Amino acid sequence: MNVEVDYLVIGGGAMGSATAYSLAATGHEVLLLERFGAGHSEGASHGTTRNFNPAYVEPPYIELLRRSHKLWNEISVASGTKLLTRTGLVNHGIVNEQREMHRFLKAAGFASELLSARDAKARFGGMEFETETLFIPAGGQINADLSVESLQKLATSFGATIEHEQTVLSLEVIVSQRVHVRTRSTQGDRQIIARHVIVTVGAWTHQLLNGQLELPRIHVTEEHPVHFPQFNSTDTWPGFNHILSPSRSSSKIFGPIYGMHTPGEGIKIGWHGAGKVVDPDQRPHAVDPEHIEALQNYASQWLPGVNTERYQSVSCTYANTGDENFILDRFGPITVGAGFSGHGFKFVPAIGEHLAQLATGTQKVNPFFAASRNIARPVFLERRQELGIS
Repeated sequence: MNVEVDYLVIGGGAMGSATAYSLAATGHEVLLLERFGAGHSEGASHGTTRNFNPAYVEPPYIELLRRSHKLWNEISVASGTKLLTRTGLVNHGIVNEQREMHRFLKAAGFASELLSARDAKARFGGMEFETETLFIPAGGQINADLSVESLQKLATSFGATIEHEQTVLSLEVIVSQRVHVRTRSTQGDRQIIARHVIVTVGAWTHQLLNGQLELPRIHVTEEHPVHFPQFNSTDTWPGFNHILSPSRSSSKIFGPIYGMHTPGEGIKIGWHGAGKVVDPDQRPHAVDPEHIEALQNYASQWLPGVNTERYQSVSCTYANTGDENFILDRFGPITVGAGFSGHGFKFVPAIGEHLAQLATGTQKVNPFFAASRNIARPVFLERRQELGIS
């Protein structure tokens, strides 16, 4: 059976769902295919909390932040579901960079506040601080599961078709506005002919495209953040990011720390991009005991408001480029969005809108996110090498 469609989105996580919604809401015919079942936990869009952290200085990210800041509220209203809880967010450990962020955020219209370690501790009693802290009131937590669900419901309300458990076997550009896509499901194989394809498959980007496009290397890792229970449920918990150096830590560190309060589960903390490199189709789901012990040691020193003896681990994938910047690019009738894991979720609605505009030709590729950019400094690999992570 052959199917013809104007816009085919491959990958039904947060980015693909936001793209389908943006396309459908602007009157385009859209089919979204997702390899796994609804609400699955195989990729990077599951779970209930992601930090909305506005601490950026690069203009392309500031632009996406401004748009996402507005769109999260609009999508919450349209779906009748609260998706972003504004708890505020603190960054600490890199004073000079935080002061620079403070200046940039003010110019971008985001309020922020520099707090002494003493004032930060008085405000957030479950945490410890030793450096000046940047507090951003607009920060908070996004419910990832509800976001995907809400975006897909909104997309279908505007006429998009969403199909789960559809494996894309191959795609081939025949002419400038004709892409042949072969798929497989329990109902059998079929061919879809699309005028334009948007690929948002996260850790599976290179496998799907199979060398057809020139893309930067995408490093896929399996990460295991944990939830620690709180001692005092009345403590105020912002989202947080903490940059550590070996001289300020009493135990081994595996990179920057991120954390947040997950209602009903406790305080979630994890290492940023410290997991083992994996094939997403052969993901071991194996917790690294050394990483977990180091998280316990970190929490014992810096989070006195949690019980480090009890924890629940979470498994997810990261998919990062070498410079940890996104890929938002168009190659004729194929648009690609990739490299989001670790800091992409806050931008979901703006990225969906951006990819939709790239696909329809109403947006140009920003060189900052172009696949052909020169990655002068591979920060992802440099950080891991400095910390002895293979």
